[in-house]
Amino acid sequence: MKNPYETCPVFENESYLIRMIEAGDTSDLLLVYSDEKAVPFFNSDNCGGDDFYMARLEYVQGAIKAWQEAYERKEFVRWSIIDKNAKQAIGTIELFNRHADDYFNDCSILRLDLRSDYERREVISEILSLIVQPAFEMFDCRMAATKIPPFASLRKEAAEEAGFVSSPERLIGHDGTAYTDYFVLRKK
Repeated sequence: MKNPYETCPVFENESYLIRMIEAGDTSDLLLVYSDEKAVPFFNSDNCGGDDFYMARLEYVQGAIKAWQEAYERKEFVRWSIIDKNAKQAIGTIELFNRHADDYFNDCSILRLDLRSDYERREVISEILSLIVQPAFEMFDCRMAATKIPPFASLRKEAAEEAGFVSSPERLIGHDGTAYTDYFVLRKK
């Protein structure tokens, strides 16, 4: 698999398409990021206190622009998740290889933001099945990790089906904050 910062890969099956985020996704993603039921599931660890609740179109436009600029700087890749039947973006997924002085060094951090009506075990399982294994090669990492809050039981079930296990380790942020509730999957 090629470097994702040179050519952003696309992943798909019969139900979902995962492709680079685009400005045209703004209206659909407003429904995701203004969804108050979805916000608690978003991983905003190490993001300067932003919870990614966005109730206005221009906020989502700004986020998409910032994510595209981060991609150009090779910081992370943010994909839109398209429901092929509904023909709309129903969330985003972010991946990058984290380099740090803690347990989560050389680890692909996976952030999955979904509209609350898609926060279902079978949907999450399908999305993870498309992108988790390729992440090891794309980001040349030894493990993948995703944050799953204790209340996210369906997300936990889907992640465990994909082979993720709860980690007692803490991810240490830029400012020294210790973050918990990470599940990890080691490269096979």
